[in-house]
Amino acid sequence: MSPTLLAQRMVGALVAVGDRIAVRLRADRERGDVPGWVLVTVMTAALVAALGAFARGPLESAFSKALSVVVDSGGSGG
Repeated sequence: MSPTLLAQRMVGALVAVGDRIAVRLRADRERGDVPGWVLVTVMTAALVAALGAFARGPLESAFSKALSVVVDSGGSGG
């Protein structure tokens, strides 16, 4: 088989695979609401960031106190 014929067949196969993928992607568009879950994810991240900004001091204090209790106990385990 000549290199030219082999290249033509490979390109033909790639085009056929690409067409099948495109058909599946078009069919999958009807299956879900991508912008909806993206919006929920972004809003959740924004809420966590906003709460973190306001509650940073109290959260750091609570974490430090909890950590000091564990360290002061010496990890004796009971």
